[in-house]
Amino acid sequence: MIQPVITDLYAAKAPLEWAVIGNGILFTAQIPIGDDGAVVAGGIEAQARQTLDNLRHTLVCAGGDMASLTQVLIYVTRREDLAPVNRLYSDYVSAPYPNRAAIIVSGFAREEMLIEMVAYAAIDEAS
Repeated sequence: MIQPVITDLYAAKAPLEWAVIGNGILFTAQIPIGDDGAVVAGGIEAQARQTLDNLRHTLVCAGGDMASLTQVLIYVTRREDLAPVNRLYSDYVSAPYPNRAAIIVSGFAREEMLIEMVAYAAIDEAS
């Protein structure tokens, strides 16, 4: 059985939860949207920061933190965006680092998005 994580992130119109917990594992996909549901402007750095802020917020709402992460999959639309994403990412995580992959994709469901992150974390289900 899965348990949705209650956050105050913008309510998606799609049939999804921002995060769920099953068997002590948090499953989440985060995108660079602000409180109004719009993709933030400002390029890859602004979008990466917003995505990481949304991820951190979701982890806290689930009873964890960035140290709870076990794996992060980073999707970007341009290879050259990986360097600034790595710089920002290192501000949010510390050793021991979660397992990670970076994937270049041709685009996302929302055309203005430059990044999306899928993450897994170990969460105490009693939280």
